[in-house]
Amino acid sequence: MLRLICGLLLVLLVAIPSLAQQLTPPLIPYGMSISTENAKKVAAAAIAEAQKIKCTEAIAIVDTGGYLVYFEKMPDTQTGSIELAIEKARTSALFRRPTKALEDMVAQGGLGLRVLRFTNAIPVDGGFPIVAEGKLIGAIGLSGGSGEQDGQVAKAAVSIIK
Repeated sequence: MLRLICGLLLVLLVAIPSLAQQLTPPLIPYGMSISTENAKKVAAAAIAEAQKIKCTEAIAIVDTGGYLVYFEKMPDTQTGSIELAIEKARTSALFRRPTKALEDMVAQGGLGLRVLRFTNAIPVDGGFPIVAEGKLIGAIGLSGGSGEQDGQVAKAAVSIIK
């Protein structure tokens, strides 16, 4: 019996790290933080996309550490969206993935619910990493539209950085 238990433990010890690697996408490596000039370009692209889909947004751009580099609020955007945009950007930078990925984990339930206990994590669409040359240089956070609109605007905005 003891041999069986030891054998099962050995199988689990070998299988769990492999399974964890399959379930977790590789994280984007950090690069140099986004410049103010590029942050303004990303924000301008966000505004253009938001106007195109007819929504108003609060737009936050943070560096690799989640610290605010640039912020802009479109006219008539609810003031409650200011802090949400900053937190979505910070979440995306600190966890090196779109906030939608965290939202999806929560929606799956089970172990995904642990995301709700992450400090400084907003598991709602609208935060997206800004990547240049394969490295994370910052993140954008948007709030003001629906979650889907916030995510759409974020993706369009970051696409201008190569």
